[in-house]
Amino acid sequence: MRFFRLKSALTLLILTAIVVAAGCSNNTAAEKPSNGSDAGTAAGSPVKLTWWHSMSGNGEKAIKQIAADFNASHKDIQVEPVYQGKYDDSLNKLKASLGSNSGPDIIQVYEIGSKFMIDSKMITPVQQFIDADKFDLSQLEPNITRYYTIDGKLNAMPFNTSNPILYYNKDAFKAAGLDPANPPKTYDEFEKAAKALSKDGKSGASIAIYGWFMEQLFANQNADYVNNGNGRNQAATESLLNSDAGVKTLTWWKKMIDEKVVSNLGRNSDDTAKAFSAGQIAMTLDSTASLRNIVEQVGDKFEVGTGFLPRANEAKEGGVVVGGASLYIMNNKPEAQQKAAWEFIKFVASPAVQAQWSVNTGYFPITKAAYNEQVLKDNMVKYPQFQTAVDQLHASAQSTATQGAVMGVFPEARQIVEGAIEAVLSGQQQPKQALDQAAQEITGKIAQYNQTVKK
Repeated sequence: MRFFRLKSALTLLILTAIVVAAGCSNNTAAEKPSNGSDAGTAAGSPVKLTWWHSMSGNGEKAIKQIAADFNASHKDIQVEPVYQGKYDDSLNKLKASLGSNSGPDIIQVYEIGSKFMIDSKMITPVQQFIDADKFDLSQLEPNITRYYTIDGKLNAMPFNTSNPILYYNKDAFKAAGLDPANPPKTYDEFEKAAKALSKDGKSGASIAIYGWFMEQLFANQNADYVNNGNGRNQAATESLLNSDAGVKTLTWWKKMIDEKVVSNLGRNSDDTAKAFSAGQIAMTLDSTASLRNIVEQVGDKFEVGTGFLPRANEAKEGGVVVGGASLYIMNNKPEAQQKAAWEFIKFVASPAVQAQWSVNTGYFPITKAAYNEQVLKDNMVKYPQFQTAVDQLHASAQSTATQGAVMGVFPEARQIVEGAIEAVLSGQQQPKQALDQAAQEITGKIAQYNQTVKK
């Protein structure tokens, strides 16, 4: 499974749903009284939970298996997973369900929807259940829970988690006189390798125009993406896209395009992954969640190597920001359903379930003990490249930059960033000009969002 491309339709959602939600029930599980309508109060009947998700393909199969296994072992709680389309589609459906009982008990929301979910007042933070249950958070990967921890509390349970890594063709490296055991670690090294790999008019590498990559390349320079501690000390008010970290990155990218050592295959990262798997390019950036698919598509054509995300030459520290999605418990449901939702979420976070989830999808396990499960040990032997992703996650410095930016208009911001990258790579604008314009537009959207939240 890979990240879904974020073709956001959240502008109307952001401007209207928060106001609507504020008028809806805001009771938490601890505050909500039993009203006789709780699911499962009838003798012998189970609590029924609806889980909205956005996984298709292998991800959906894995989700259905998780629910089936839980239902078989918990006769008092029954979970029904329901696919709601991509992340934006699911959030729009959630908005439409406000004020009724038609919405989910649990919903999977992508990481950049975090601030919206908190501001919407539609959720019961999982921290409340963690505290009441004395759930040991230390069993989870700290570099994953850090992203979803805002104002000192965990609002959602991480679920599908990934980060970007370098993929390279070891056979092509050997043929070009490069060391296949030593992938490029810096911008300069990446550019030199791309030059060596380019031949017969074909570029040696390609990077998809994906806003997520720009966010990650900021973090790998230990640079915040928005102000106010990346929006974590207080609400962000300004985009920092046009800072030195952004200009340096886009200038490097454009230079390689001009030198014809990196090709532009557009915004669809699937196209770039296919070109790499076919041997048409020898280096690319992609999600760790794509590793299994890429290795299987390559087959025996060549040996796939993986490396850390390249870092700007002067950057001394940094790391990656986790991507993916987490699970939220909705607060407009009776207490029995919210508590049952927490029981299910604990099951999902268990080592055995996380190990199987990782094997079936390619996402990180969020639970450290999952790596002790035999099924995951066997998978690491089969796909040794995944160790790079684990090492990179653990090597990331702890800072607001690697914790990840928080802003209510993140989906729109990604699209604006992709437009700026596109304009520069096509020669329509210079890097500083494009990033200045994009930062101004994002800052305007942040101001509009913040004003809406205050109302």
